[in-house]
Amino acid sequence: MESVQVVPIIILILYIGVMLSIGFFVNRLTIKTSTDYMLAGRRMGVLMIACSLSANNIGGGSTTGVAAKAFNGWGMSAAWYVLAAAVAMIPLSFFAPRIRKTMAVTIPEVVNRRFGNFAGVITAVLNVLSLFCLTASQILASASVLSAITGIPLNAAVFVAGGIIIVYTTLGGMLADAIADILQFFIIFFGLLISVPMVIQGAGGWQVVSNLLPPVELDIFKIGIPTILGLIFNYFCTFLSGPEMVSRFSSAEDEKTAVKASVLSAVLMALLAFMPTLIGLVALAENPGLDGGQGTTALMYASSKYAPPIVTGLVAAAIVAATMSSADSNLLCASTIVIKDIYQRFINPEVTDKRLITFTRASNVIICIVSMGIALFNINLITLNLFAFALRSAGPFAAYALGMVVPKATKNAGIVSILIGSVAVIIWQIWGGNTGILPIVFGCFWGVVSFFLVTKVESSMGKPPAPSAFDS
Repeated sequence: MESVQVVPIIILILYIGVMLSIGFFVNRLTIKTSTDYMLAGRRMGVLMIACSLSANNIGGGSTTGVAAKAFNGWGMSAAWYVLAAAVAMIPLSFFAPRIRKTMAVTIPEVVNRRFGNFAGVITAVLNVLSLFCLTASQILASASVLSAITGIPLNAAVFVAGGIIIVYTTLGGMLADAIADILQFFIIFFGLLISVPMVIQGAGGWQVVSNLLPPVELDIFKIGIPTILGLIFNYFCTFLSGPEMVSRFSSAEDEKTAVKASVLSAVLMALLAFMPTLIGLVALAENPGLDGGQGTTALMYASSKYAPPIVTGLVAAAIVAATMSSADSNLLCASTIVIKDIYQRFINPEVTDKRLITFTRASNVIICIVSMGIALFNINLITLNLFAFALRSAGPFAAYALGMVVPKATKNAGIVSILIGSVAVIIWQIWGGNTGILPIVFGCFWGVVSFFLVTKVESSMGKPPAPSAFDS
């Protein structure tokens, strides 16, 4: 085994050991109630929430994916893939204190509280189905890096990655997830921060790199303003109706903490946006034929070629951290929704708090094993994920978001908006074509329109408002 592989393996082993230790110690020291397990006892501070929000957003697509986009068509404007997410966090700060104020555990719980069981069940099903797909893709992304660094078969790496996620998420719940997210975010941030100047210097300096690139590749607005705006709206809609994001605000120690964390997360993501972009551009300048011109391995290629082995190890750990930080959150959110919004609400309302923890842990294991099974097929999950992401968000978006800020909304407004938004996103996914309007934006738009239209019509008919989202 070459020395360039040994150091990355050692760093990855140390990282994995720390992840498992976090789950073990959090379980022993802090987990007393289901709120401790599902929402970290609602005691999370600004830094912890901000890092957790950022780590969840910076997955494989925002590291290896951004480098590949910079290599293959987007150039410097690939940074907008992450910058748009940072911008979307600003309006999200308006909703953050309201999310915390609901004192709910999940999105379906709020929708159910405001618009009834039917709306809540549809929201729960859409959430869980999409989280299965997202967990599978993140496990596969983690396994791909482990396989590339260690040389073990991909299928074996899937079991390793999935097993690690199962252990520390199942043992420690939300707090272990959040602590791991802090570590994972700083590994991502500093791993890339250290590697960027080394990679650029190893390639001969920025002047050499930029001279090898067509000027258009250095244009930050290469992809165009409409695409950038579309990305911002896409992230805003996704974040506001994404259980892995909402659960962080629900875990905040108070409403002001939720607002501050949203703003700090925007800053942290903006600082990171250009790092994988620059590495992808170095790969493009030095080897434009990489991966048949696709540049899917641009990040690891440039890091391993131009940086010392220890930096390569940090980058590898950063990629694994990025994917695991998304996988663990998806897994915990899926289990929480299954147990709280389906099992407890419809099957066993009298379940004890202790059993809620046990059943959620069991659900973690089952969902992760199923997701590992999906990952073993090594299929291209990108299109499926985008569709599942859009379907999950477009339907419940208006019911959840507007349900917290429109007190006069009627019960049918929430139900109709979920149905219209879901149908609209399916129609646009199939027939929208290359219009530049993302399916999630199209679905959310029609969900919002139908929400206000039904509210206006029913209010004029004397229909009373639906119950408050803030009354448990």
